[in-house]
Amino acid sequence: MDAFRLRPSFKDYLWGGTRLRDDFGKDCDFDKIAESWELSCHKDGPSYVVDGEFAGSTLEQYLAANPAALGTACGRFEYFPILIKLIDAKDDLSVQVHPDNEYALRVEGEYGKTEMWYVVDADEGAQLLYGFKSEISREEFRRRIEDNTLLDAVNAVPVKKGDFFFIESGTLHAIGKGLLIAEIQQNSNTTYRIYDYGRVGKDGKTRPLHIDKAVEVTKLCPPNIHPIGDPVVYEDGNWTQTELAKCDYFTVNLLDVANRAWLQATERSFVHILVLEGDMIFSSGTQKHIPLGKGDSLFIPAGYGHFELTGEARAVMTNID
Repeated sequence: MDAFRLRPSFKDYLWGGTRLRDDFGKDCDFDKIAESWELSCHKDGPSYVVDGEFAGSTLEQYLAANPAALGTACGRFEYFPILIKLIDAKDDLSVQVHPDNEYALRVEGEYGKTEMWYVVDADEGAQLLYGFKSEISREEFRRRIEDNTLLDAVNAVPVKKGDFFFIESGTLHAIGKGLLIAEIQQNSNTTYRIYDYGRVGKDGKTRPLHIDKAVEVTKLCPPNIHPIGDPVVYEDGNWTQTELAKCDYFTVNLLDVANRAWLQATERSFVHILVLEGDMIFSSGTQKHIPLGKGDSLFIPAGYGHFELTGEARAVMTNID
């Protein structure tokens, strides 16, 4: 099985901007591109195969025909486990929360959402919301939503390029304006909106909130900072691999290629590479010269074996462990 590039689906949410088109070369007719779903088998936005025999097919169709491409580690999941996005927040996103698996499966019919963010770029003064300053009661949480004082209790975090955050399901959060983020998450689109700055949608109506569900699932405490130990996994002068997050659902590493990197996709998991800066060439003993530039997304099937990346680039690499 060969490696291949992917084409994303796009979302034009009202808070989006134009950087995914202007800076990342995304081809989309939307005035605003809020999100590009780079690796997705979700019904709300699939990604599509660009190269080879399955060009034009969805990733889900390819995997139905080639289930071994997922790898043995994915056997514990009922369906494709992750979803990877680029997010351009020209304006603040709503304050929101995602339920855990038990609640989401029971109430929404899909898995919950644990996710991580890598900050690709950040305007000066940008911030995000991440849990609460201190523990509060459910009664206080509901009251603060009702009397418009919720933002006084949440934890606002200044953000710069290169920061990364692990957001467990149940953690209140919001991406702030001026942030460009790579998001790796469980394969779920269940979001409970808690606060939305009084904005209206395209229909002129305020967007719906999900207060009762949010009160049920939100962890009313400071965030649980995810430990990763010593983050540098490998460094030899040609390339550096830095672990950003590792959990039951995904393992994410940052690749900084200065010249040449040697990696592999084992039988255990597929590998996904999303280029954030620069240009490089993917090649192996069986495939030669797939060019990858800023914003390109590459799927490497499980069991592919060794491959090489040459050039100067930064990318996030995701697999299942």
